[in-house]
Amino acid sequence: MTTRKSLDSVTKNYLDSPSKKPLDSVTKNSIDITALAHAHGVRGSLDGTIFHSDHGSVYTSQAFRNYCSSLGVRQSMGAVGTSADNALAESFNATLKREVLRDRKVFDNPISCRQEVFRWCMRYNTRRRHSWCNLVAPDVFEAETSAILTTAA
Repeated sequence: MTTRKSLDSVTKNYLDSPSKKPLDSVTKNSIDITALAHAHGVRGSLDGTIFHSDHGSVYTSQAFRNYCSSLGVRQSMGAVGTSADNALAESFNATLKREVLRDRKVFDNPISCRQEVFRWCMRYNTRRRHSWCNLVAPDVFEAETSAILTTAA
């Protein structure tokens, strides 16, 4: 028997606000602390980072709050029931769904969904131009911005 899953039921995304680069795309049933640890590994220090989320139980849990604190991450939560407060994530998820799903509504299994989301994120970060990033890919934007900030320092 084939399990049919929707994209919403399988993925959760973590975005870098300046470049809108997805840092991690994980399964919803995985532990969010693991995803934050992955972002820490990708970015190095997260000291001073603001982690904006909804009021989900995982984000308000003492374990997640303690882990954020240990990394120097400040939590920010929007108003309950206000999707506009999290417009960056809502916009990203709408683009992900539109471009990954196209005409399909479900994936045959969670693995094929994860593979397709991973491929899409790789293209999104390395090749897809964004008006927000001066019409370059997020990876290029970050490299250019980092070079400018290093020179200015």
